[in-house]
Amino acid sequence: MAVDVLSTQDHITLAESWGAHDSVPFPVALSHGEGAWVNDVEDRRYLDFHGGYSSINFGHRHPDLVAAAKAQLDRLTMSTRAFHHDQYAPFCRELAELTGTERVLPSNSGGEAVDTAVKIARKWAYQIKGVPDGAAEVIVADGNFHGRTTTIISFSTHANHRAGFGPFTPGFKVVPFGDIDALRSAITENTAAVLLEPIQGETGVVVPPKGYLTDVRALCDESNTLFIADEVQCGLARTGATLALDHDGVRADMYTLGKSLSGGLLPVSAVIGRADVLDVITPGDHGSTFGGNPLACAVGRAAVRLLATGEFQERSRELGAYLHSRLNELDGVSEVRGRGLWAGVQISEERTARGRVTEALAERGLLCREDRGHLRVAPPLVITREEIDLGVSMIADALA
Repeated sequence: MAVDVLSTQDHITLAESWGAHDSVPFPVALSHGEGAWVNDVEDRRYLDFHGGYSSINFGHRHPDLVAAAKAQLDRLTMSTRAFHHDQYAPFCRELAELTGTERVLPSNSGGEAVDTAVKIARKWAYQIKGVPDGAAEVIVADGNFHGRTTTIISFSTHANHRAGFGPFTPGFKVVPFGDIDALRSAITENTAAVLLEPIQGETGVVVPPKGYLTDVRALCDESNTLFIADEVQCGLARTGATLALDHDGVRADMYTLGKSLSGGLLPVSAVIGRADVLDVITPGDHGSTFGGNPLACAVGRAAVRLLATGEFQERSRELGAYLHSRLNELDGVSEVRGRGLWAGVQISEERTARGRVTEALAERGLLCREDRGHLRVAPPLVITREEIDLGVSMIADALA
């Protein structure tokens, strides 16, 4: 039977007709990719500076990850936690050893991991800290992005994430990101946890003031409060360290991971952290049909092995410094923020007034995310210096 060959416009029309309108995709229909490059259905080639919101840290179709997935597809793809399987325990052990943590609770999406961490923190507060039942509070930062579940949008400060979705889940306080005095004032005897992104991605790759995360850790210690680091986007070598908090010499009580935990091959996430914290969860408290399934664990193990070499952390540090230096040379840019191979490129008001940059970039063969007046640059960590030069030259040309 003949297979219909659809154009980009065909795919856009079909999506508009049959798909829910939950996003406004850029008008490119991708068909395949390798390394730092992707091709569309007309076989136009693009350099990927988007990186799947940091999901594609190891590049598109990294051979080690693809091989792990293919091998597991031939063996066993699905087993719930009703049974043991031969990939689950090794995955948990290897991820814990990589990150220096003690417990691993696998799940599927980053939002699911954050939701789970909030549940754990609340139960810990009631069982261990002695907070009265139903009174636990979690403190978050403005400008946060932790996902889009009903609970998570309840503490979002992005109006478009909340409009039309109330009533909202109570039990959260919002303080300014990077303001340690505001955080100190917000903590009470009922505070279960402080939940922060070490670097805020959605707001524009915003790095907090020097010493802030160290002070957060000290405040949590003083008040017997958990520190939860959401590293779904900034973790696993993206910033040049295995965990973004490593740059500050700080340890969280729980971390949430996702996205590149599978190298972008399939949804894999996890809550990791201290045994005495995660051990408040007992059988029946929590569950996920696909969480920790054999295919996810096999691919996750392959990703952990790649990270264990330190190669990707080093690439992100060295090439990230080069990327930032090149971006800072550009006209039409007012600020470059971030760390490692992750940058928020603030476009000048003069250039913003002339229209969006992403269309001009795509015409030149570069895919990138543009939001709130900034470009979010997150290329795969396999990118080369020459490819960085090529991508920066395209940005320079589009800004001119």
